[in-house]
Amino acid sequence: MKNILTSLVLTLFTITCFAGNPTLTDTIPKHDSLTIYSEHTKEKRVINVWTPSNYEQTTDSLPVIYMPDGGIKEDFPHIANTLAKLIKNEEIPPCILVGIENTERGRDLTGASTVKKHEKYKIPMSDGAKNFRAFITDELMPEINSRYRTTDKKGIIGESLAGLFVIESLLLKPASFDFYIAMDPSLWWNKNYLVKNAVDFLDNLPKRGTKLWFAGSSVKDISKYTNQLSKILGKENYKDLTWKYSDEPEEKHNTIFRATKEKALIWILNENE
Repeated sequence: MKNILTSLVLTLFTITCFAGNPTLTDTIPKHDSLTIYSEHTKEKRVINVWTPSNYEQTTDSLPVIYMPDGGIKEDFPHIANTLAKLIKNEEIPPCILVGIENTERGRDLTGASTVKKHEKYKIPMSDGAKNFRAFITDELMPEINSRYRTTDKKGIIGESLAGLFVIESLLLKPASFDFYIAMDPSLWWNKNYLVKNAVDFLDNLPKRGTKLWFAGSSVKDISKYTNQLSKILGKENYKDLTWKYSDEPEEKHNTIFRATKEKALIWILNENE
C-alpha cells in the first residue's frame, strides 16, 4: 500500500507540477520582463518583476520576494495580484516580486537523490538545485539590486517541488534569504533526507532573525513530513528562527497555494507577527 501511495503522489507531481501549473484565469499585472544568461545553469533565464503601483512615485527601497515557478503562465500573476491586494489594504508593507520562469523544473528544484525510481519521472539526480540557488544568489540578486531600489531583506516562496527548494535552501544555505515560505514542500524527495537531517542542518542557522512559514495539505506523503518538521522545530526551540506551521488537512495539493498564500504573506512580512 505504501508503494502504491508513493507512486500516486509522484504521478500527481509529474502531471501537475511539471506542467507548470498554468493560471490563465489570473489577470496578468503590469510588470517588467528581462532575460539573464546564467553561468550556473548554462542557459538564458526569463525573469518577471512586479513592483507596487506607487513604486515610481516614491524613493523607498523595498524588500524582495523571489519565486520559482514565476512565469506568466505559472504562479507569477496570482502572487503578484495577491501582493497588490494586501498592500492596498495595508495588510503587508510594500515589496517587490521577482518571478523566475521555469526551464527544467525538476532539475532546478531538487537536490541530489539516491532513489533510482525517481529517474522515470525525468527528475535528474545530480543536485541541480545547487546550481539554481547559485544563479539566484550570485547572478539574479545583484541584477535585481542594480535595477531596482531594494533593501537587504529578501525572501523566497514556493509550492511542491519549489517548496522543497525553499526548505532545502533554509537548511543547506540558510543565509541565502531572510524569510522562507513553503506550501506542501515535497519533502519525500531522496527518502525524506532533509527532515531526517534537519536537526544537524539547523545548527548552522545564521545569528540573526530568520523566518519560516510552511504548510502541509491532505497528501499523506507530504503531510507526514511537514508534521515531522514542525515537531522537530517545536522540540529544539531554535532562538534564531521564528517559524509557523499551518496544518491544512482540508486542502489538496492543487489548492493549498491559493488557500494559504494570504495568511502566509501577512505573517511573514509583518515584523510583529
